[in-house]
Amino acid sequence: MIRVRTGEEIELLRANALLVSQTLAEVGRHIKPGVSTKTLDTIAETFIRDHGAEPAFLGYEGFPAALCISLNSTVVHGIPSDEVLKEGDVVSIDCGTRYKGFCGDSAYTFGVGELSAENKELLRITYNSLFLGMETAVVGNRVGDISFAIQSYVEQNGYSVVREMVGHGIGTKLHEAPDVPNFGRRGSGKRLLDGMVICIEPMINAGSKAVYLENDGWSLKTSDHKNSAHFELTVVVRAGKPEVLSTFDYINNNSII
Repeated sequence: MIRVRTGEEIELLRANALLVSQTLAEVGRHIKPGVSTKTLDTIAETFIRDHGAEPAFLGYEGFPAALCISLNSTVVHGIPSDEVLKEGDVVSIDCGTRYKGFCGDSAYTFGVGELSAENKELLRITYNSLFLGMETAVVGNRVGDISFAIQSYVEQNGYSVVREMVGHGIGTKLHEAPDVPNFGRRGSGKRLLDGMVICIEPMINAGSKAVYLENDGWSLKTSDHKNSAHFELTVVVRAGKPEVLSTFDYINNNSII
């Protein structure tokens, strides 16, 4: 069931979205060569709890951490570990919160130190595709208009869109209807209504769209071992222009520009 949110519900979703945004920025301040992904996870969980919320990912369907931390060829759902960041890595940080009965969810792909030109371009294209998709999240459009905007831009630039994972609605549960794929046909899918709240999150590969699941049962990796990037924001569908609840403005890491 697709929910249209009240003003009060949207404010609770906004509070979560801003806390997730601030958590990503706090984690980003510690991203550098030699830092373990488990350390980043501890920083995030502490920050979330210190602000009166709970990490929504921890225990979700059995996931063992507060963050999904996905390095290089891992697309999404990487499990934090003792592995340390290296110069030139790209690392997707996906974070969720639960506060006052509602959820927040956002992701940002950071560069570790100096990135190669290829990795900078992967991040730039993925980042741009998110904002192009968000521009179409307006009353009267359909989910497929978001999907088409992302896919067409990404593929025109020589990159590929992961099919197995999609964006989603969000509310009292982390993942709600509707699914928001990053590929699709313009004018298809559910109609977008004023007050719907959705997470748009392109997951884009430098090479083939093919992926496989690691033995840990969570980490999704590119089949050709080329790098992947992932950005996610939460928006409210509105007439003319979407209302963006989460933000990357707190993040100082400048690997996109």
